[in-house]
Amino acid sequence: MAAAGAEEEAAVAAAAAAEEERRREGARESEGECGDEGDSDSSADGEDDEEKENEAEIQRLEEQLSINAFDYNCHLDLIKLLRQEGELVKLRRARQKMSELFPLTEEIWLDWLKDEIRMASESTDREKVYELFERAVKDYICPEIWLEYAQYSIGGIGQEGGIEKVRSIFERALTAVGLHVTKGTAIWEAYREFENAILETVQPAAGSIPSPEQQQTLCAQLEKIHTLFRRQLGIPLLDMETTYAEYEEWSEDPIPEAVIKNYKKALQQMEKNKPYEEALLVAETPKLAEYQAYIDFEMKAGDPARIQLIYERALAENCLVPDLWARYNQYLDRQLKVKELVLSAHDRAVRNCPWTVGLWNRYLLAMERHRVDHQIVSENFEKALNAGFIQATDYVEIWQAYLDYLRRRVDFTQDSSKELEELRSAFARAVEYLKQEVEERFSESGDPSCTIMQNWARIEARLCNNMQKARELWDSIMTKGNAKYANMWLEYYNLERAHGDTQHCRKALHRAVQCTSDYPEHVCEVLLSLERIEGTLEDWDAAVQKTENRLARVNEQRVKAAEKEAALVKQEEEKAEQRKQARAEKKASKKAKKMKPGDKRKAEDDDDGEWGQEEEAEQPSKRHKGDGDSTHAEEEVEDMEIETGLFGRSTPARPAVSSKQKEKAPASRKEAPRVLHDSAKDNVTVFVSNLSYSMADPEVKLKELFESCGEVVEIRPIFSNRGTFRGYCYVEFIDEKSALQALGLDRRIVEGRPMFVSPCVDKNKNPDFKVFRYSTALEKHKLFISGLPFSCTKEELEEMCKAHGNVKDIRLVTNRAGKPKGLAYVEYENEAQASQAVLKMDGLTIKENVIKVAISNPPLRKFPDKPEAGRTSQSMVPRQIYGARGKGRTQLSMVPRALQRQSNLVTKAENGMVQNSPATSSASTEEPKKMSNADFARMLLEK
Repeated sequence: MAAAGAEEEAAVAAAAAAEEERRREGARESEGECGDEGDSDSSADGEDDEEKENEAEIQRLEEQLSINAFDYNCHLDLIKLLRQEGELVKLRRARQKMSELFPLTEEIWLDWLKDEIRMASESTDREKVYELFERAVKDYICPEIWLEYAQYSIGGIGQEGGIEKVRSIFERALTAVGLHVTKGTAIWEAYREFENAILETVQPAAGSIPSPEQQQTLCAQLEKIHTLFRRQLGIPLLDMETTYAEYEEWSEDPIPEAVIKNYKKALQQMEKNKPYEEALLVAETPKLAEYQAYIDFEMKAGDPARIQLIYERALAENCLVPDLWARYNQYLDRQLKVKELVLSAHDRAVRNCPWTVGLWNRYLLAMERHRVDHQIVSENFEKALNAGFIQATDYVEIWQAYLDYLRRRVDFTQDSSKELEELRSAFARAVEYLKQEVEERFSESGDPSCTIMQNWARIEARLCNNMQKARELWDSIMTKGNAKYANMWLEYYNLERAHGDTQHCRKALHRAVQCTSDYPEHVCEVLLSLERIEGTLEDWDAAVQKTENRLARVNEQRVKAAEKEAALVKQEEEKAEQRKQARAEKKASKKAKKMKPGDKRKAEDDDDGEWGQEEEAEQPSKRHKGDGDSTHAEEEVEDMEIETGLFGRSTPARPAVSSKQKEKAPASRKEAPRVLHDSAKDNVTVFVSNLSYSMADPEVKLKELFESCGEVVEIRPIFSNRGTFRGYCYVEFIDEKSALQALGLDRRIVEGRPMFVSPCVDKNKNPDFKVFRYSTALEKHKLFISGLPFSCTKEELEEMCKAHGNVKDIRLVTNRAGKPKGLAYVEYENEAQASQAVLKMDGLTIKENVIKVAISNPPLRKFPDKPEAGRTSQSMVPRQIYGARGKGRTQLSMVPRALQRQSNLVTKAENGMVQNSPATSSASTEEPKKMSNADFARMLLEK
């Protein structure tokens, strides 16, 4: 037995020496490579000025990180420069700081580990390397790191318990990545090689008879290798056939039937996995769409270990996609529910995407669900506050999640407790934080309705029976600009009604009647209802008098505001009429100066010449020139209103067309009477616009185009009284199906211009109909790209975008003349692909143009409110922007500046429609427009 032990010890020492020699050889090779690089660089970098440049750049990067520690790319650049300069102490410190903030990628960890292994010499250094490996394997599931870890541990088998430590690391590696279809085989083979090396050390010497103890040790080691083979053959892995053949050759006994059965089952499963693995193999990074398809496939199979592994593989290449982290964490929360696994995934999610408040909220819930120590939960909440969210509302959301957590810790059956005091302290801090920190950064609190204070007041009233504190909070809420809203007063009234007394209810309603400016009728009605049920006669009389006086003042103010607004409208109309007359007089005087007796016809012909195609192509949105007076402009306006289906509009009477002007039209057009569109045929008719004014025979040209959609009954182009084509027409089909199909020709290029095809709609019957056919709301699966070169084609853009996912549609934005604006919309199959495309494409240079890429989220189109024309909504849709590392904190908005103009500017959509946002008078902002009781009741019912 002692001899066998001595032999095993000698073999272990020999294996350790061999492994150490292999490590040293690898280190020498690496040093040689570094030396070669140093020699090659010395010729180029030998000058002192370049060294100074590197030092200055290192200093600049360090200063930048001191300002914004979350700049991921800055960390990478600094580490690269320090490694290049050989600053080992600074390099280790830089890597340490980066690893504290972000999970590191496989490449960064491997570089770090190799550097540390080269510098490790003593046993204490080896323990530090082990600790570094432990940190590395927690960031992502990376087969290469596990393999490096296991192989490095072999060099320490000479130490006490060395063999068991190596086996432990190999077993952990198999648990983590042993199911990896393409890379798992390397771990299994390395494990078997290690056990085979141990087997060689316990083999008896040639010609000798092993003792019973040696024979027992030999059989146990053989069984270990048999077990590894059988375990591996039961898992679908790449090149399984080779492993099976190797087992047949190695094993002296026939392979058991159970092993063969498991092998065939795994082989069948491998065939099912192969298409997804092949798709990943040929796809370009980050392969998000391919991974998503693979995840869906594994979810159907339902094996938790395999589902977890494919999620981890996807996240290793898509670590900046918040939606992918959210889906993974949701699966772990609902299915696996393993504390260490769940919390690790949540922690990595917020370290990768710290700007995403939803991930932090889920992390807080997961820690509470798994009963994590309160101190740790509070520390993570503090990290969330320092994460750098991109919206003020995100801070409100994270505070609310934390306050909910604290509230659930309180036992409200006790009058006082440490948890209750902590909750109240947190509410006070939240209010102060939103006021000081958030308002200063975003110029808004993010919580205009004071929802956090409202929740605090409800808790004090309902759970703590402390109405005095609740009333103090509501007083503070009202002083923050909420006293003018009826719904806020009614919320307070309902709280008093449920937990207060009638006296305070009455007091609140009296204040509401006095202060409310949006819907005073509503609070008046509630006050009267209260007094009708509970009040005395004196209370009733006081309430009636107060409400009547208030409503009288409100109606008076509304009348004044309406009169002032009407006066302003009239004033604007008078100014417009004066400008119109001035232009007409100027044109008339100019024509009188130019024209000579007997030369009138020539001048008119010259005017007609100004209707050339060249100017129309250059200035498509301008009105045509060339009329001697304003008659033609008025005709054009009226014709456009009639022909676009804007029936029923009141228009100013226009002067009758003179007989001389009628004579100008060609005989064929002059004889044809003007035919108004028959609205009864709207369903079989389409309206075509933005055609070239110089189009010859538009009937023939358009008939050839629209006959592909169905049988055309009539094509009616619209001409002016002078016989010139207006650029728009009606196309009537024999059936409705053909008309619907014709809408698909919208934006078709006709004679160099995009043709607009829209349905015929009577605006009087359908006032809410919008011609604009593209969404103006947030679309997370669609990108908005700006800064494109005008020469960029749809095919070129598609080739660039399809590398990040399946592109469903690409739309290049053009003006009315069909010329590109350098803007485009790219629609992907899902949100995750669009998010990934933003990360990879934003800031790219295309033909010397730096493009900007953002999730499509244009500002709200500003239409006048129906009750009060001229007012526009100032609200904007909150936007969630997925930026690259660091950009979530510094780049607060990825929306182009052209879409961030103030509401009082003119906004022009890509289809050429223009909406003006008229200035609102100061009087109209002070008091709302007068409303009848019926209007008010209808509004309440709608709400």
